[in-house]
Amino acid sequence: MLDIFSRASAFLLGRGTYDIFSAHWPKITDPSNIVASKLNSLPKFVVSSTQSSFAWNNTNHVVEVPGDIESIKNQFEGELQVHGSYVLAQTLIEHNLIDEYRLFIIPVALGTGKRLFNSFSTPVGFELMGARSMRTGVTYNVYRPTQNFQTGSFEIE
Repeated sequence: MLDIFSRASAFLLGRGTYDIFSAHWPKITDPSNIVASKLNSLPKFVVSSTQSSFAWNNTNHVVEVPGDIESIKNQFEGELQVHGSYVLAQTLIEHNLIDEYRLFIIPVALGTGKRLFNSFSTPVGFELMGARSMRTGVTYNVYRPTQNFQTGSFEIE
């Protein structure tokens, strides 16, 4: 997590994730906590159709997705990161606005739940850029969308 947050220049959040984060992270004031330091100090952009002003330090309202996202991305040299915010992520996926996916896969089957890729998602291929396994069985995978969508096969490599 430290590596991920160290690359952030700003955050793009859905309203629900903003509510969760803003209720917790401002209370964490230890300057050695990089997650809290980044979340509390860097610009945050919140997509919301029901709220336009936000109390958490350095938070801005995003009115139009996808229109505003490209200009927000161009304001920063580092990464504009999305954490949680699965509904926002689905919209970004629909409009091809995600440059890199960092997914933690946790070996638990819960049945139904929130889906990152919904039935409206356009098919897309991914290139695996890196993967790590944690001692807990969690895997951390980094993917980039590819230009060419190809289906797989059962051919042994």
